Amino acid sequence: MKLETLQDLFVHELKDLYSAENQLVKALPKMVKAATNEELRAGFEEHLEQTRNHVARLEQIASSVDCKLTGHRCKAMEGLIEEGSELISEDAEDAVRDAGLIGAAQRVEHYEIAGYGTARALAERLGFDEAVELLTQTLEEEKATDEKLTDLAESTINAEAAALSPAG
Repeated sequence: MKLETLQDLFVHELKDLYSAENQLVKALPKMVKAATNEELRAGFEEHLEQTRNHVARLEQIASSVDCKLTGHRCKAMEGLIEEGSELISEDAEDAVRDAGLIGAAQRVEHYEIAGYGTARALAERLGFDEAVELLTQTLEEEKATDEKLTDLAESTINAEAAALSPAG
């Protein structure tokens, strides 16, 4: 795809987010299975449902601006998911793995926050009001997920992991 206009760039951003979210829909069940903390597991399950809604919103936006979202592979998400998969396969104490899963999930969230923020800014400039509204909803959900992960790490999981080490 040749990027000649701001709308071309907007469509490129949508395709990247669409690929990223679809990859995440496949990866999150593995994170659910790997998590041992019940609150973390429930958070991953909740985010899986949100992610499915994010995919649907992107499809709604694509329909409203008359573009197709297929044909692009988000390599960044691919790499982030691969790192998470490597962590899952490590021989680790449960609480330590859970702490690592939070870190891996937050890397994903931060990538998505950057992507949705960019797409929303482009949609605003292009006057795509419906897209702005939908992208804002998703952006706020991604930020809230990041905050929940931080709270869970700081309130419980990091302390459990620290208690396992001699210095903890």
